[in-house]
Amino acid sequence: MTHPIVILGSGQAGISTVRELRKLAPEVPVTVVSSDDCSFYAKPTLSNALAAGKSAAQLVVTPAEKLAEQLKLTLMPHTRVESIDIAGRQLITDKGPVAYSALVLANGAHPIRLPLSGSGAAEVLSVNNLTDYATFRDALQPGMHVAILGGGLIGCEFANDLRSAGHPVTVFDVAPQPLGRLLPPAAGAFFAEKLSAAGVKFEFATGITQVDKDGAGYLLASADGKQFRADLVLSAIGLKPAIELAAAAGLKTNRGIVVDRHLRTSAADVYALGDCAEVEGLVLPFVLPIMNAARALGKTLAGEATALSYPAMPVVVKTPACPTVVSPPAMGAAGAWVEETIEGGVRALFKAADGSLLGCALLGEASKERQAIASQLPAVL
Repeated sequence: MTHPIVILGSGQAGISTVRELRKLAPEVPVTVVSSDDCSFYAKPTLSNALAAGKSAAQLVVTPAEKLAEQLKLTLMPHTRVESIDIAGRQLITDKGPVAYSALVLANGAHPIRLPLSGSGAAEVLSVNNLTDYATFRDALQPGMHVAILGGGLIGCEFANDLRSAGHPVTVFDVAPQPLGRLLPPAAGAFFAEKLSAAGVKFEFATGITQVDKDGAGYLLASADGKQFRADLVLSAIGLKPAIELAAAAGLKTNRGIVVDRHLRTSAADVYALGDCAEVEGLVLPFVLPIMNAARALGKTLAGEATALSYPAMPVVVKTPACPTVVSPPAMGAAGAWVEETIEGGVRALFKAADGSLLGCALLGEASKERQAIASQLPAVL
């Protein structure tokens, strides 16, 4: 009997790979192993569902049973993987060994946690999956003031969403502006101004080091001794690829699980994609890279070896208070930002010395230029 293709992870990366595979190989056995219930939802909806009043259950796009039926899957929900046995070509799980013909690691990323001290540190929440969202939503009572640790993409999306849902919000970040890794100064200032006008309070150059319980809420302290109060604390510092299982199995890892353009790891018939993977030095935890990778890997698993390529993939930031599209230049790219304030927005273009476009940040009215400007950007890979 042929062993199945085994997918570790039931998120966007894993399920999109199965969908692509099924277009070419409708009958090949596939088993999905997941720590959650295997229901499919779009992870990006977690950071803009509160204002829409959506519960965790309402975010489910396809329940597990229907997913299994649609894609002819064997599902192993609520399963903990203890190790990967490369020599034996099997996963070792708390429900027994699972043999594979090919293994796809699509097990995502963990939230980065600050080394906080204090009696309330363990109660700081983060939202990285549907269960986390349900916990956060249950804890969030009407009118609660929420402190968000981190002014990056996810922190700002949650801040905008919470304000739209009627909650006071304060965002803390050690950077001097929001989206510090994505926006040049004028664009960052415009973004901060628009979210501030919507009621989001920012505390820049402020790193929270301690969270203590304070009655029904929390007392936050910064490195320079300032104190702030909040009813709930949400950490949105960023994500770290889940490489522990791969590293323990002897697979090559760096920031992520190292794969080549065919998404092959350092072990035969073991692949990785999505938030856990590092492709030629790139770790891109966004939807478009995942969809491109899934299309390539689906073909490869069906027997048609296909190398991954990434076109320009601008990221749409889900902040209605300031519509924003960003496509940062490649790491170490030689060039400079040219920022232009226009009526109702900022157009920032990162240009090389020869004038060629290497990146962009389009805010407010300039965000409407996304397609025209994206067509001038170079491919990422």
